[in-house]
Amino acid sequence: MHRRWIAHLDMDAFYASVELLRYPELAGEAVVIGGGRRHQPQVQADGTRRFATLAGYAGRGVVTTATYAARDFGVRSGMGLMKAAALAPKAILLPTDFEQYRRYSRAFKAAVAEVAPVIEDRGIDEIYIDLTDVPGAQDAVGHDPTGGVRAVAQEIRNNVRRATGLTCSMGVTPNKLLAKIASELDKPDGLTVLTEADVATRIWPLPVRRINGIGPKAGARLLALGIHTVGELAACERAFLVEHFGRAGGRWLHEAAHGRDDRPVETRGEPVSMSRETTFERDLHAVRDRDELSRIFTELAAQVATDLQRRGYAGRTIGIKLRFEDFKTVTRDLTLPQAVSDAAAIRHAAGLCLKRVDLSRRLRLLGVRAGSLVRL
Repeated sequence: MHRRWIAHLDMDAFYASVELLRYPELAGEAVVIGGGRRHQPQVQADGTRRFATLAGYAGRGVVTTATYAARDFGVRSGMGLMKAAALAPKAILLPTDFEQYRRYSRAFKAAVAEVAPVIEDRGIDEIYIDLTDVPGAQDAVGHDPTGGVRAVAQEIRNNVRRATGLTCSMGVTPNKLLAKIASELDKPDGLTVLTEADVATRIWPLPVRRINGIGPKAGARLLALGIHTVGELAACERAFLVEHFGRAGGRWLHEAAHGRDDRPVETRGEPVSMSRETTFERDLHAVRDRDELSRIFTELAAQVATDLQRRGYAGRTIGIKLRFEDFKTVTRDLTLPQAVSDAAAIRHAAGLCLKRVDLSRRLRLLGVRAGSLVRL
């Protein structure tokens, strides 16, 4: 039997792990990535390094990522650094170094491609891989029909470690939806191989939010309906889900709960969207700080336009992202009759989106996005 095998590979605490290669003395420590240049470690007279901590942090920065030791204190990506400081004041704070992270990203993807070339790039630290036709993936090992693909996945993981010194977690299943879930089951440095027969025992006990695509709003609606686990969702009649989530949404929820997904691994490497955003040094008010916000808004639109033009794209959907002082985040989008790539058109469309938001609260983040991209 020729099985379909799709893997999701996720680098473990990627940014933090790259920094630990640079600063091995921090292994096992609570480390938070997200500081600015002033948080660079200082070399002492005896050659040792002195690291900044979160204690007393004051500023508008946001956690980019954290080591698993820091996560044990409740620190999470996207959290304000001041809140992280309250949770883990002794945690080490390091600045982000995206140039270094991109270099390691290219290295781990090249290492994967040596074994399995059919790859869908999903970001700096994760990819989908089609293992179906990789030599050995269809082989059984003894009485284990998954032994061959398990060996192929382990070879990929070994390649990644040799090339980068970093660990990764992989989920190998019949499709992308299950693979994404499976890669999280045994983190860090884990390998999980599941078949359709494992859905009831390994997937159904999980919370519904573990299904990629069920966001906060849908999750809250499901909880209100008394649906907490994937298994409880799978037990719902399709008609019931269609009634509450619409025809497309209900059908998708029903299929996802049963672990069904026929999406291919897309190798085009085409970007889904391009965006720019900034977190303010202080919270800004739409009226009192109107000029400053307008300037930043215009700059973000210009940056998105430059990114589009440099890569030869235009966007039909222009959107904005706002994060308020209470950390609530809202987005608004506008689909245009024609795709645009010039700064003025992007700024105008983004401005129309902005008019659909209540701006009575102070803002801490503003972003502009271009989606539904087309080639110029």
